[in-house]
Amino acid sequence: MAPLIDSHAHLNFPQYKADLEQVLARAREAGVGMIINVGADESSSEAAVKLSESYPQLWASVGVHPHAAAGVSPRYRSKLADLAANRRVLAMGEMGLDFYRDLSPRPTQEKVFREQLELAAELNRPVIIHSRAAHARTLQVLREIRPPRAGIAHCFSGSSKELDAFLELGFYISIAGPVTYPRSHELRALLKEIPAGRLLLETDAPYLSPLPHRGKRNEPAFIRATYERVALALDMELDSLARQVQANITRLFWPEQP
Repeated sequence: MAPLIDSHAHLNFPQYKADLEQVLARAREAGVGMIINVGADESSSEAAVKLSESYPQLWASVGVHPHAAAGVSPRYRSKLADLAANRRVLAMGEMGLDFYRDLSPRPTQEKVFREQLELAAELNRPVIIHSRAAHARTLQVLREIRPPRAGIAHCFSGSSKELDAFLELGFYISIAGPVTYPRSHELRALLKEIPAGRLLLETDAPYLSPLPHRGKRNEPAFIRATYERVALALDMELDSLARQVQANITRLFWPEQP
């Protein structure tokens, strides 16, 4: 069985402070071989990098979530650039726009989003995009500042039209736990529109636990349930899906490998 990959988790968050070792052990037992630990602000990005240096399962991404955009320091871009120089950092993000909660003013969200896209272009890094209730504006910004290595549309839940737009920009599409929920018929139908070579899966831990774990703190071990439900929807063997996702991750982050 090929290893499972969790393309987006936040094990650098306080929810795992007391039992990270056990969480990682359960992930290994569930067959999870790789977890991308994603930063959401300056401090959590730094924590993601430190953890990735201590645990071989973990890789890091560094960035500022739109919720945190109003709180960036004057030197946040240089700090992210310094962190990104670490060999364990695969991408910049998560970054983007969130017009659902609006925890930072929309102009500030967009300013910080644009600045991070420009930094990712300077560093030639893929980006991890957060877009909630903001796909039209997110896509407009991405067309204006197109990342040279594209990246991941994280926790995708958009329409078929929005899916096509992200794919046209070269993005990989990451599907999270809600695909297992009974009412997620449209999301499961959308799976068949995602090219096999662009599909990724994630937990977004500690959020969005899949069935049968809904209501609990999410963790990477639970991604197996998401793999199983996606494999069923696509009429694939679990191992075939795991191998496809592994190939996709390799192509995105290590394109020089044969």
